Amino acid sequence: MNTLSSFSKVLPLPALLKKLKAHRRRGRRIVFTNGCFDLLHIGHIATLQKAKTCGEILVVGVNSDSSVRKLKGRGRPLIRQDLRGRLLAALACVDYVTIFPETTPKKLLRTIRPEVLVKGADYRPGEIVGREFADRVVRAPWVPGFSTTGLIKKIRKLPAPRSKKP
Repeated sequence: MNTLSSFSKVLPLPALLKKLKAHRRRGRRIVFTNGCFDLLHIGHIATLQKAKTCGEILVVGVNSDSSVRKLKGRGRPLIRQDLRGRLLAALACVDYVTIFPETTPKKLLRTIRPEVLVKGADYRPGEIVGREFADRVVRAPWVPGFSTTGLIKKIRKLPAPRSKKP
């Protein structure tokens, strides 16, 4: 896949809805998952790959920069929303990416109404936002030891690099 094709996978909601309508007419199941995806790591990849096995079309909702700040605090996100969207769109398992401004995907899920909603197993079934708008909820296996917040903490503990004199 070339870089330009990943751009066409990041869509505003109206364009995404049009694409999903066409997929549904062809009988394809829509799967949805979401997150901040501030530093892409193996836990994210495991969830995305699991999600893709649950249907034919995988849509990833990405929290906007302002919603990440509300959820994670000052200094976040580390990577701008457009770049996070492009990173995810470059993955073969991801069909579409859309960015949403709210702190939860509830409004987005109410609009998309996916057949399958996938979240990590770190969420208990009753905690999964928007579950009432999907036909089925799947909890993807949790990969212990990987979280963006944990990675940031590890990085902050690293010693400063020595400067090399020319």
